[in-house]
Order: sequence, then C-alpha cells, then structure tokens
Amino acid sequence: MKLSDRVQVLDSGESCPQLPIVEGGGICRAVVWPGSGARQRSMHRISLAPGARTVALRHAMEAVYYIISGGGTVVDPGSAPGQELIEGSMVHIEPETAYQFEAASDGIEMLGGPCPADMNLYSHLEFDGSGT
Repeated sequence: MKLSDRVQVLDSGESCPQLPIVEGGGICRAVVWPGSGARQRSMHRISLAPGARTVALRHAMEAVYYIISGGGTVVDPGSAPGQELIEGSMVHIEPETAYQFEAASDGIEMLGGPCPADMNLYSHLEFDGSGT
C-alpha cells in the first residue's frame, strides 16, 4: 500500500518541522506538507504571541487559514489597514497576493496554508519532495 492510499492521523507537535516565517514570539509547524506525503495540500499550525507576526508571504497558489483561537489581523503589507480576525474566522488569500498575519493582545493560533503546497516554504528542510 502506498502512503497516499491510507488514512493518516497527524500530530501538530514537536515532530513536525518548523518553518521560519514567524517574527517575534511564536512558532510555525508544517503538519500536512510534501514531507508528510501530501501532494495537493499544505496545513501549517501557526502560533503567534501577542504582538508577533509572520513574515510577508506570497504564493503562486491560493491559501486558506482557519483561526483556532485568539485574534489579530491579516494585512497586505504596505497597504491600507488589514482585516480583523477572531476565533472561528476563515481567511482566503488569492494567488499572488501578499499577506501577513499579526497577533492581537491575546495572540493568535491558526491552521492552514497554500494549496497546493508552496515548495519555497520547505527549502530549508531535507526531504525527497516526491510526496510518497
């Protein structure tokens, strides 16, 4: 049986590789990504401490995020004020759109990422990239 032919239950803890996209307190872990066998999707668990943010991101593909807890904003760097995010919010980012998440005073926890995966996010990791 190929890896892609079975159901997997994935942990989002320390066994998941870190992605260097957080500025300030927090962490981003790749949960579903090509290194875990995913070929058509990525899901990253991003935890930002109060006042922290992600680096500015841009992908050739769309991205979707769900806000698990906390709040903050998503902004287009260099543009007008961003969109407020609260627990339960969903964010859809169109292809080639620059964006950056910023945590509010309670921090923010989210799950999501580009679809399909943006291989540039994993360039610091060693894996075969085959998705199998």
